[in-house]
Amino acid sequence: MAWSRIARSSQLSQSLSRIASEGGAPTPAASALRNAAALGPRSRHAASSFHSLACVGLADKCGAGAGGHLYGQNRGISATPSRLLPAAAEPLAAECSDTEDPAEAMAALPDLGPTGLKNKPRVVVLGSGWAACRFLKDVDTSVYDVVCVSPRNHMVFTPLLASTCVGTLEFRSVVEPVSRIQPALATRPGSYFFLANCTGIDTRKHEVYCTVAAGDEQLPTNPYRFRVAYDKLVIASGAEPLTFNIKGVQDNAIFLREVNEAQQIRRKLLTNLMLSENPGLSEAEKKRLLHCVVVGGGPTGVEFSGELSDFIMRDVRDRYAHVKDYVKVTLIEANEILSSFDVGLRQYATNHLSKYGVKLVKGVVKEVLPTEIVLSDGTHVPYGLLVWSTGVGPSEFVKSLDLPKSPGGRIGIDEYLRVPSVEDVYALGDCAGFLESTKRPVLPALAQVAEREGKYLAQLFKKLAAQNGGGRAHCGKRVDLGEPFVYKHIGSMASVGRYKALVDLRENKDAKGVSMAGFLSWVMWRSAYLTRVVSWRNRFYVAVNWATTLVFGRDNTRIG
Repeated sequence: MAWSRIARSSQLSQSLSRIASEGGAPTPAASALRNAAALGPRSRHAASSFHSLACVGLADKCGAGAGGHLYGQNRGISATPSRLLPAAAEPLAAECSDTEDPAEAMAALPDLGPTGLKNKPRVVVLGSGWAACRFLKDVDTSVYDVVCVSPRNHMVFTPLLASTCVGTLEFRSVVEPVSRIQPALATRPGSYFFLANCTGIDTRKHEVYCTVAAGDEQLPTNPYRFRVAYDKLVIASGAEPLTFNIKGVQDNAIFLREVNEAQQIRRKLLTNLMLSENPGLSEAEKKRLLHCVVVGGGPTGVEFSGELSDFIMRDVRDRYAHVKDYVKVTLIEANEILSSFDVGLRQYATNHLSKYGVKLVKGVVKEVLPTEIVLSDGTHVPYGLLVWSTGVGPSEFVKSLDLPKSPGGRIGIDEYLRVPSVEDVYALGDCAGFLESTKRPVLPALAQVAEREGKYLAQLFKKLAAQNGGGRAHCGKRVDLGEPFVYKHIGSMASVGRYKALVDLRENKDAKGVSMAGFLSWVMWRSAYLTRVVSWRNRFYVAVNWATTLVFGRDNTRIG
């Protein structure tokens, strides 16, 4: 019976070779078919390769040009030489199997295989942040199947995350499940959400390699790994907090980018308030426990300091009267706070924070110890809670990818958000930046930048699908992409606490425009963010939380 299958495979190879090579010059499909046929019974993968090889003909029909030979050689034959595996995938392959050939180990992984000619092209999206979720929201699922791979199943509305740390808002008010943003992920047969981390990308084979984010012993293996084939790949994996390689930051500081980090800050803050009331503690120890230090004077650091000051002035003084005079907040910044804002607004923020108990320190952190910070001038700053908010940089995953990099280490893209050195790969959000060859500046890591890039790319994919099957792999070279992506800054906002905020609606520092501060700015800040929250459900939650806090104060219950 095995010989029968081999014979049928040989006949199919001959038939497909004749079809693929019609017209004189050998095509990539024909070359790949001849290679597969030459393997014959020696390769256990040869007979299973013809489905993928048949798809190579599509690349020939679409005029993929130079890209077609890559598709034929790598997607056509399962026994890919190990040299074609990405650096990030090679150790993964070594762990998956004890066999001598890493390619066989990778081939043994469970997978979501290549799409057939009768299927919709598949778009794989890495990430669930602002850029990824805006793309998922707008992508046309009647044309594409969508697969989202992310270690979290929700999007975080980061501008309001600081408010959750002190109980102004509940955590569920600032998160939106990915399946609500794009219902096709939960309902369409060809679309999926995978709770996993992407650990490697093979741009030649059009595959991503994933490891399940939350390991569970109930799965067949732990860690559980799999691979997903794509027609188009959108990398929107975000960035990681910058630590500047300062010793002790990773071990002792808490970042403020995810909900679990906000929960950790809230637990630590409330725990320290309660522990400080225990008998026998010295004055120095009480002051250390109740000293909250924020490193980084950007919008996140300033807004958290303002929220913390509000919490202390309004709630702590009433509910922790025994230790109210020990609670202090210090904001450490190497340069000027809110450096992207107008000079007058920066001065207003400085005066306001100082007036309501936030001590501003200009300095550079040299080392972080478990109970104190050491500054470059030798000053030691004891702390009970340390929040680190000094900006973001490329993640280890982005650094590991063998793709061109823009200034700053992000994935390099052109004016259409494509990664120009490989086919069918796009990058957007905090993990991407324009290459120097585009003569465009690298855009700031802001939510509004990521959101507009996601919206633009969804429209671009719609154009690709409408033109001669451009949505499929290797078929996007000869389509009209329309206008390139253009970013226009609409302004910045930041709350500084006590019903005050800053609003700067200028395109840049040197441009003219509206810049204001005070109560009216605070009303504008809240109104703008209330309208930008992803769903009506969350808008209702946020409005109710704000009203509840105004009437009853913040919740100081420690859970967990």
